[in-house]
Amino acid sequence: KTTALEILNDFPNGLDYIITGVGTGGHITGVAEVLKPHFPNLQVIAVEPEASPVLSGGSPAPHPIQGIGAGFIPKNYHADAIDEVIQINKEDAFYYTKKIAKTEGIMVGISTGASLAAVAKKLESIPNEAVVLTFNYDTGERYLSIEGLF
Repeated sequence: KTTALEILNDFPNGLDYIITGVGTGGHITGVAEVLKPHFPNLQVIAVEPEASPVLSGGSPAPHPIQGIGAGFIPKNYHADAIDEVIQINKEDAFYYTKKIAKTEGIMVGISTGASLAAVAKKLESIPNEAVVLTFNYDTGERYLSIEGLF
């Protein structure tokens, strides 16, 4: 609820899309449930690993996108609050993790890279004036030992 209240303050004219990864499900669900009554056209899009598409009805499997894709549907995840699920492969998650570090100087983690990849994918099909929000949940410092990531 706290995050949703901050969003209401920071985006008084509303949002069109929230696109973000799902860990416990609590953050995306809580934000969606609070914001949708205020922004009736808001589309909330969950991001999950392509290799473990559990939210989409697939089977769990190992994957390297730490922080999302737990391999089960979390109790805090309310599918009725979510409008779409986008699957992201590890290559795209790694690419956007590296890209944001090189172009913006922001060292994010792989789950944030996955969220950014999903935003990039969705931008291909939404109006240019759409207001899109994603969340950066992790830092890249814990991933420095992954060869080729940074």
